[in-house]
Amino acid sequence: MKKYSLLTVLIIIFSCNSKIKETKGTQIGIEISDKGERLDLNAGKMSTVTIWENYIDAHNKRNIETIKSMNAQEFKAYGPRGEFIDGSEAHAEFLSVWFKDNQPKWRPKYYIANEVEDDKGNLMQWVTSGHDVTLTVDSLEVNVVQVHDALIKNGKIQKFYVYERVKQDSE
Repeated sequence: MKKYSLLTVLIIIFSCNSKIKETKGTQIGIEISDKGERLDLNAGKMSTVTIWENYIDAHNKRNIETIKSMNAQEFKAYGPRGEFIDGSEAHAEFLSVWFKDNQPKWRPKYYIANEVEDDKGNLMQWVTSGHDVTLTVDSLEVNVVQVHDALIKNGKIQKFYVYERVKQDSE
């Protein structure tokens, strides 16, 4: 009986003194840094998807004030034809003209939350999303497919990249 009591006490002591190992999220891939280092790409927080969904919804509603309020102070955007937008005011100006000239309408197809810790230990939360987009160009309807990579920090859109191609009739 003394052996069992001693064993129980030892188990309690060792279990109380052992450090709980933090586990990383589920790895879904890798990212290659600018230095060529392989970084774990993990499943991200779904709350970032909600933020990006709301952002796309604000674009569909042409609500530039909501879009501006969701942009970070140091906001940047990179468009599919080499556009570079630096700042929320520049973004609002770009969207005012683009909404008027193209009447874009996004139909979301998927959202993927992912995160990566860079080589300096900074955790970056990204959302990768795919959309069918209808544009009106010179009175003609054009269907494109867009993929977005959006960096979200502290609930704000820091930057995003847009990749685009014309949607084929067979799709």
